[in-house]
Amino acid sequence: MRAAAASAIRRLFPRCSISISGSGSCSGGSHWHSQNQSRNYFNPHWDYSNRLARPRALLNFSPCHPRGSSLSPPPTPAVASLLCFSSLSGTEEEEAAAVALDMDAGTVRCAANHAPLSPISFIERAAAVYGPRPAVVYGDRRHTWAEVRGRCLRVAASLATRFGVARGDVVAVLSPNVPAMYELHFAVPMAGAVLCTFNTRHDAAMVSLLLKHSGAKVFVVESNLLDIGRAALKRLGESNSAAALPVLLTISDDTDSDDYEDLVRNAPDRFDIRWPADELDPITLNYTSGTTSRPKGVVYSHRGAYLNTIATVLAYDITAMPTYLWTVPMFHCNGWNLPWGVAMQGGTNVCLRHFTAEVIFDSIARHGVTHMGGAPTVLNMIANAPPAERRPPPGPVRVMTGGAPPPPRVLFAVEELGFVVYHIYGLTETYGPATVCTWMPEWDALPAEDRARLKARQGFHHIAMQDADVKNPTTMESVPHDGETVGEVMFRGNTVMSGYYKDLRATMESMAGGWLHTGDLAVRHPDGYIELKDRAKDIIISGGENISSIEVESVIFSHPAVLEAAVVARPDDHWGETPCAFVKLKDGASATEAEIINFCRERLPHYMAPKTVVFEDLPKTSTGKTQKFVLRDKARAMGSLTKIASSKM
Repeated sequence: MRAAAASAIRRLFPRCSISISGSGSCSGGSHWHSQNQSRNYFNPHWDYSNRLARPRALLNFSPCHPRGSSLSPPPTPAVASLLCFSSLSGTEEEEAAAVALDMDAGTVRCAANHAPLSPISFIERAAAVYGPRPAVVYGDRRHTWAEVRGRCLRVAASLATRFGVARGDVVAVLSPNVPAMYELHFAVPMAGAVLCTFNTRHDAAMVSLLLKHSGAKVFVVESNLLDIGRAALKRLGESNSAAALPVLLTISDDTDSDDYEDLVRNAPDRFDIRWPADELDPITLNYTSGTTSRPKGVVYSHRGAYLNTIATVLAYDITAMPTYLWTVPMFHCNGWNLPWGVAMQGGTNVCLRHFTAEVIFDSIARHGVTHMGGAPTVLNMIANAPPAERRPPPGPVRVMTGGAPPPPRVLFAVEELGFVVYHIYGLTETYGPATVCTWMPEWDALPAEDRARLKARQGFHHIAMQDADVKNPTTMESVPHDGETVGEVMFRGNTVMSGYYKDLRATMESMAGGWLHTGDLAVRHPDGYIELKDRAKDIIISGGENISSIEVESVIFSHPAVLEAAVVARPDDHWGETPCAFVKLKDGASATEAEIINFCRERLPHYMAPKTVVFEDLPKTSTGKTQKFVLRDKARAMGSLTKIASSKM
């Protein structure tokens, strides 16, 4: 947090600068832009031809301001840096200026040697280098990199000119992995706006809450989810009648009634990409699992997204011109950075609205897929596919998995089918992937059980993360590398979030002591590899999605027959984990397992509802706290739910 505050101070007080001709100037205090001041988007882009962008100008050191402010005194530096979603470019004189880094050494920072890092640059290069090569495949639709880059720019232009989307505005999206979802990962930042993707499994109540919290100006919804989107807007209007509702736009396979395609067709002839004036400007807003009363919106910066994309590509061995199958939801940590990563390497994106094992095998064979990803649920789907649905892959398929350690038998099965598994670990707060279980060639000779045990570990931090450690959260001392002493996993580095949107207190708490506290408990082995042992906040990971046990418990508690409830994870061969509820009923009351489950399904997204309910007294400590570790042991002892039972979610 100290670093964030220092950064805010630097942004609020302009540095001394010298012009290119050598004359110097120094401002003694900060000056604030009026909201109505003309925005000077000084960075040219390609037009819709094949002309490359010219170099981008020097970033502006003028301070940002919260929307709605004028020339009034600024907020505190920490609040300004965390809550401001706007970044205006400076005057032409400021753009031409160079910042003196060391007068004696003669070093400067200027447009010639510095440009804000942004994933937008990946698609600019892809269109130049791989222009005629395939970029997006979806059924019978094909678009080249030159076409995709042009489509993204046209969408950005329409958002800005037709709907008034300005720098820092939020554009929310509720969509599966269709081409428009991919393109919006570039189009929204090109408009200077912040992309906010919602989980497609959310119900209308949750979507309404997130729309309100994010303050989205535009809401893009895929046609199959339009009922949820409209219901969410209705709830938002009823709860907040004074606020303007976001503009609703639809994505549809029927191009004649597709608002999104209309953005492409009817865009203005020219539009300048709104490159970030500061690489710490926000690029996306991603919501973590949390209680409905306090959602946590994780802010990603252009810089962090750029660096984590490079790190993910390297950790995942994505070479030039891969073919990537989209089985990871793009709404989840921006698809683990790979909308940008595939562009970085000039690959082909094979988009899927939904998939089965048969669709996966067919897509791999048809398109020559080289890379894909997913939670252990996806691996389990592949491993248990009937022989009739399987097709031999044309070559090795690299699969990145995370969310929960893949079961050994699943690892064996998928590797025998020609898949190479990469195990990663991370959080929404770390832009997704943060560690990788780097494989050593000498491990190939080990017995299968030992190989699976080693691959199930979380490993080391990737190259863009400065450090990952397991610490005693009280003393902040590192635990010994003995494979036994448990501590909390912590991160620090350039790929840690900018903060929780509109929640400065939570941001400061999560980064206390200069480290991001994950709440995940782990050990370090003698070789330094990290291995998770438990989750301090009792998060249940089902199908790669985080489920808050507290949120499920609060719903169960609202049942009129329930006195006490506690929810823990029960192992599941298909989903990884599913919620298991231990319930104590009120004296004289009655309820069945089916009644409790249905009660929850009516009030929660179905994947969050418990799949098992056990009626018994809850174990307590002397102070009255529920002993969840006892319940977790009981749930594990029950064994896995069958695939048939757990697939009825």
